[in-house]
Amino acid sequence: MRKLSVPTLLYVFIACSWLTGSAQQAASKKTSGNPVFPGWYADPEGAIFNKQYWIYPTYSAPYNQQVFLDAFSSKDLVNWTKHAHIVDTAAIKWAKRAMWAPAIVHKDGKYFLFFAANDIQNEQQPGGIGVAVANKPEGPFKDHLGKPLLDKIVNKAQPIDQFVFHDKDGQYYMIYGGWGHCNITKLKNDFTGLVPFEDGNTFREITPKGYVEGPIMFIRNNKYYFMWSEGGWTGPDYRVAYAIGDSPFGPFERIGTVLQQDAAVATGAGHHSVLQFPGSNEWYIVYHRRPLGETDGNHRVTCIDKMEFDEKGFIKPVAITFEGVPKKTLQ
Repeated sequence: MRKLSVPTLLYVFIACSWLTGSAQQAASKKTSGNPVFPGWYADPEGAIFNKQYWIYPTYSAPYNQQVFLDAFSSKDLVNWTKHAHIVDTAAIKWAKRAMWAPAIVHKDGKYFLFFAANDIQNEQQPGGIGVAVANKPEGPFKDHLGKPLLDKIVNKAQPIDQFVFHDKDGQYYMIYGGWGHCNITKLKNDFTGLVPFEDGNTFREITPKGYVEGPIMFIRNNKYYFMWSEGGWTGPDYRVAYAIGDSPFGPFERIGTVLQQDAAVATGAGHHSVLQFPGSNEWYIVYHRRPLGETDGNHRVTCIDKMEFDEKGFIKPVAITFEGVPKKTLQ
């Protein structure tokens, strides 16, 4: 039997102690804390797959470094596992930089990841909104179309910040847009293209007052909640507002601000998604914010806090915290 040297034994002891300590620390952690995982990440898309919580964020760096997307999974909202480079520009040949704001859908046994790429400023530039597909939520994802799903500027809306909304009748819509304009369009059943509405138009503008970017939509008590980000994404006043409608087409009248900076906690709180604990009235808002004192526009972190409703169904203003949310295991 080979004997280990004293330095080797010491190293093994330290490594085992560190791993034990880390495991104990993870087991004793009661809340998620904010940010929920380390690193500069923004525009988080929250989802629940296979009895796990998932977050798909933008890697928050200069545009030319935004050439991949990571994902994070958790069984309890508190302890998160990183899944690195679930998709990158090597898999998406037409994407060169600025891979932004992923949106994820599980359909027919596949996982479809929608993303924007290249930050196109006109239709002469290649890029726009694309779709990648994988067999698992952690990827690896491959290009679903070999080209953008949408590469045009319609109703003055930059093709970014796409959100995929599944309506009660089974129809999937894509809601998207930057530059202060928001469109909704119907998706083909296999996500290979867009479907015109009954009037022959493929796009409808649903821009509410104050809208800048980052739209999402969900249904609660048969009402359509439409949320978006306002202000400048590099500034402290970035925030989230909302409206309520009777259909995914609105009309949507701005009700109020839900999420914003707190001078004692963080600035620039915005570009979010929401999670509902299955079968309950427990809701969480997943968003990014900028730590106090940070001036780099890309220094953004991903956070989670509770989102609550009053007796009339209006969303209460969210208190952004350092504690985050308590441990909550999916059954």
